[in-house]
Amino acid sequence: MKRWTGKGHTLRMNIYVGNLSFSSTSGDLEELFGEYGQVESAAVISDRETGRSRGFGFVEMASDDDARRAIEELDGAEVGGRNLKVNEARPRR
Repeated sequence: MKRWTGKGHTLRMNIYVGNLSFSSTSGDLEELFGEYGQVESAAVISDRETGRSRGFGFVEMASDDDARRAIEELDGAEVGGRNLKVNEARPRR
């Protein structure tokens, strides 16, 4: 389900991935979600001052069907000794 921005563009589903191991990288996210389809972008969010992971990230996939399947399969899955929290990201306020 692509969302219309009103400017002739559509947005792909943005997926929030929480409770990541602090050693997780953007490449790890891309590899994990790549098992479910084409990943457009993957980013682990890091602290601006220390550069250390904040334990969450975002993934954008080419297909919303693949994104929904990844959310369904990965929410609660154990990765790196932690149970992931995976859902559709809420828009920024």
